Amino acid sequence: MKCRFCSTELEDVFVDLINSPASNSYLTEEQLNEPEMFYPLKIYVCSKCKLVQIDEYKKSDDIFDKDYAYFSSYSTSWLTHAKKYVEDMKDKLFLDSHSLITEIASNDGYLLQYFKEINIPCIGVEPTSSTAKVAKEKGIDVIEDFFGSNLAKTLEKSDLILGNNVLAHVPDINDFVKGLKIALKENGTITMEFPHLLNIIKENQFDTIYHEHFSYLSFYAVKKIFEAQGLKLYDVEQLFTHGGSLRIYATHKENKHINLSQNVQKILDIEKKFGLLDMDIYKNFQKKADKVKYDLINFLIQVKKDNKKVIAYGAAAKGNTLLNYAGIKKDLIKFVVDKSPHKKGKYLPASHIPIVDELRIKEYKPDYILILPWNIKDEVIKQLEYVKNWGCRFVVAVPELKVI
Repeated sequence: MKCRFCSTELEDVFVDLINSPASNSYLTEEQLNEPEMFYPLKIYVCSKCKLVQIDEYKKSDDIFDKDYAYFSSYSTSWLTHAKKYVEDMKDKLFLDSHSLITEIASNDGYLLQYFKEINIPCIGVEPTSSTAKVAKEKGIDVIEDFFGSNLAKTLEKSDLILGNNVLAHVPDINDFVKGLKIALKENGTITMEFPHLLNIIKENQFDTIYHEHFSYLSFYAVKKIFEAQGLKLYDVEQLFTHGGSLRIYATHKENKHINLSQNVQKILDIEKKFGLLDMDIYKNFQKKADKVKYDLINFLIQVKKDNKKVIAYGAAAKGNTLLNYAGIKKDLIKFVVDKSPHKKGKYLPASHIPIVDELRIKEYKPDYILILPWNIKDEVIKQLEYVKNWGCRFVVAVPELKVI
């Protein structure tokens, strides 16, 4: 297997989470008695460019099918983040009714709806028809296709191209970034947000690893990838989203109108000091993942012995990685609650834990609620504050097991 960026032969394993189905392949009741397809979930690190990546066992057109169940608009904190982004970009990039915005992986229009509200022209590129349909109902123009250099040639050039949590999802990252350059106006800007590899390692966030993510990104690696396609990174911000993310700003390397921010060297120095340029930092991650796994299993078995009731909240992809690696089934977790109507009535892949409405919480009165999307735990705890009336407590497993 070769590195998908620099073609170096991959020999160093970052973490091996054994086998798992695609994390967003939720099951209907009829499918519970049918075979499930499992794929190896082994992650490598390139010794040359330090790109952390999965082998392409599961093809992107199989993962992001027409019934893709992840809809961005069911997290209030994420909507707040999206709205603030729109307000910031409008002022920072002087966007107006004569500008054009293109969002790649626009999902259900969670972000473009805010550009539309202030009359800034925008289009979305979204390969999954289930989410694209919802965006179109909001009046947003959507191209239902995967983004790459071929599609980029057919698009009107944009003043701003953005992608939130998409850069890690593309199997051919070189062609994807090549497409960004093709579709960008002469003085335009690209912003991309992605979970920061440094935080994944530092905070034991192994559950962010699943087949939908082909790459796990450092600023160092992304800078190399963009520069190889004639783009320069001129700024970068650290964000709190998804357990710690980066937002990069890129433009054509020929663009002399934008000055290089001091943040670029600052983040490079932070990564170097942490050890992301050395192979040693990547060799101990397996032990960290295993500790999270064993601690959670021991906790669930103990509360089961104590005749306590446990449910989970949030049918998130990261939760499926955690549950499946730990081998947890519905004997230990009765059900999982989720706000999305697109998931309710279905079952988690592999574990077959049913996904139900929040009303079941008051009926069942659990003793513990395991928050699977730990990155929005504050939002969830506030939403479910009423469970304290019967002494229920919250649990998170990442970065370490904690009962709240």
